Amino acid sequence: MKKIFITLLLLYGAACAPATAVQNKAEINPGFVSIDILANLPEPNCESGLTPANQEGPYYKADSPERTSLIDADTQGKRLILSGYVLTSDCYTVPHAWLDFWEANADGEYDNDGYTLRGHQFSDNKGRYYLETIMPGLYNARPIEHIHVKVKIMEGAVFTTQLYFPAQPFDGLTINLQEGEGVLIGYFNFVLK
Repeated sequence: MKKIFITLLLLYGAACAPATAVQNKAEINPGFVSIDILANLPEPNCESGLTPANQEGPYYKADSPERTSLIDADTQGKRLILSGYVLTSDCYTVPHAWLDFWEANADGEYDNDGYTLRGHQFSDNKGRYYLETIMPGLYNARPIEHIHVKVKIMEGAVFTTQLYFPAQPFDGLTINLQEGEGVLIGYFNFVLK
């Protein structure tokens, strides 16, 4: 009887665990949006040509942590989900591409001591990436909202660029942005040689 009770207790605990885990993730990250965004990405499109390179800027910091969310418990700002594909110039998806993102906080300040709003990840087996972050703030030296990124595919060189927003578009580097429920949803495909 004791053995049956323990088995039932374990089964009950296992059945309840996934719901609790999802609930806790949503509580910790109020900007949490289901990973289903990846399942609903628009088809890969390379018609715009190669993604233009853009300056690295003075605030790059190597060895960022691997993570898909740059949001910490105390991160302030409008939530942004950014996703898309990493593609070759002939429009093939690139699995396991390295992407390194960094940006200013909502007040336009970079964390040069730690790794706040900095992180790298790898595209999935379908060449997709998914990033949870915030809209970057403006700073006096450069009054245009932007996110920095480095991308490396296969054995190629590291490619450096910046992503911009529709309010201040930049040719070939503007994120397609939509208003979601309490979060902005952005799409951008990296097309590289």
